[in-house]
Amino acid sequence: MDERMSAPDDKPPSVDRIEDVAQHSPSSSEEDEEFTFEEQKAIIRRVDRRLVTMTGLAYCISLMDRTNLSMAAIAGMIEDLKLDVDNRYGQSIVVLMFFVPYVIFQPPMTILIRKIGPRIFLSTIIITWAVIMIGTGFVKNFGQLVGLRVLLGVLEAGYFPGCVYLLSCWYTRYDVQKRFSVFYLIGCVAGSLSGILAFGLMQLSGAHGLNGWSWILILEGVITGAIGMVCFVFVVDFPDRAAKSWRFLNEKESAFIIRRINQDRRDGNLEAFSLGKFLKPVLDPKIWGFAMIFFCLTTVTYAIAYFLPIILRDGMGFGVGESECLVAPPYGLAGILMYATAWVGDKYRIRGAILVVNALICIIGLPMMGFAQGNATRYAGVFLTVAGANANIPACMAYQANNVRGQWTRALSSATLVGLGGIGGIVSSLVFRDQDAPEYRPGMWAAIA
Repeated sequence: MDERMSAPDDKPPSVDRIEDVAQHSPSSSEEDEEFTFEEQKAIIRRVDRRLVTMTGLAYCISLMDRTNLSMAAIAGMIEDLKLDVDNRYGQSIVVLMFFVPYVIFQPPMTILIRKIGPRIFLSTIIITWAVIMIGTGFVKNFGQLVGLRVLLGVLEAGYFPGCVYLLSCWYTRYDVQKRFSVFYLIGCVAGSLSGILAFGLMQLSGAHGLNGWSWILILEGVITGAIGMVCFVFVVDFPDRAAKSWRFLNEKESAFIIRRINQDRRDGNLEAFSLGKFLKPVLDPKIWGFAMIFFCLTTVTYAIAYFLPIILRDGMGFGVGESECLVAPPYGLAGILMYATAWVGDKYRIRGAILVVNALICIIGLPMMGFAQGNATRYAGVFLTVAGANANIPACMAYQANNVRGQWTRALSSATLVGLGGIGGIVSSLVFRDQDAPEYRPGMWAAIA
């Protein structure tokens, strides 16, 4: 037997690239030793409903809680906490201090989710950051706000890379991008509606002596806690332990999922942890190549998430309520583009071309948004920018997941991908500066680059 084929830690030589999957991965209609084709489809649908829906719902809360700072900022937080002193918000110290621990703590967090299990791990960090969000609504000064944002960054460091890792362990390479898209779409579109929610919550301004921005943070924190408790019940484990999840798959069904993964890429079984095995992929340049792609993408998506309401208010002249509500519609187009490109990518086994097309859409939108005359044209540019940038997030996640193999390689690559994505958040927080308002030209050029 060929030495490469006999080594359990090596890829089959013919499936190194996602473009080869069509020739070497099992067809979704292939007969299984235990289940008929219809039974296989029913099992996958159950996994989709439980796994993708629950991780997406919690990601919606995660995205809302990390980006509601921009909603609170235009609802009076900047003035109340004196964040305009030394351009504290524009210089993005508050935003920046979330991303520093968010990047640093991702590798150990991906180890913990495998060791502890997703249900306990994810629900615990969600409930804990809910408490922090509620506390943020009561802060009295800049220092307290920064401290709580640091803690929030530590906790959220475990969520997104953990979910990317978990999802990639459940699906074969030719159907993973659609699932990533639905996961991200639930979080992205629902999270965008937080602007409308924030507009409603700020109407409580003055109740119990709290301003509108405090109510935004407090009540969104309460919602986060409720979602965390739902996750404690419904989040599922990795395939090898899925039979222990409440009212989910039985032992035979879980074994089918593992067989399916092993037929596709031979890494469905749990591997013993060793630090050397976990860190070995650090030397693989393609791990960092995918991470750099993600860094470029998140520089744009985080800039939009954190600063779009401020751009709409200060740059385009909309009112506070209009600015918070107008954030949502562009994400509708993003959702359509995101799933359409995912369907094409999975059906025709392509990844890189999808990234290029979406990037071109974003590059068309950014100059319209930043340099066009007239708010109608600029707002149309927001649609293209939001759609192109956000549609590329699941495309990049799928591209990377398709080209790594092994449980702990997958864990590290998920952490590095999202970690450099967090650095993209740091960059975005520094390039949109108050002194560049209302056009924010340096930020626009950085996003285009």
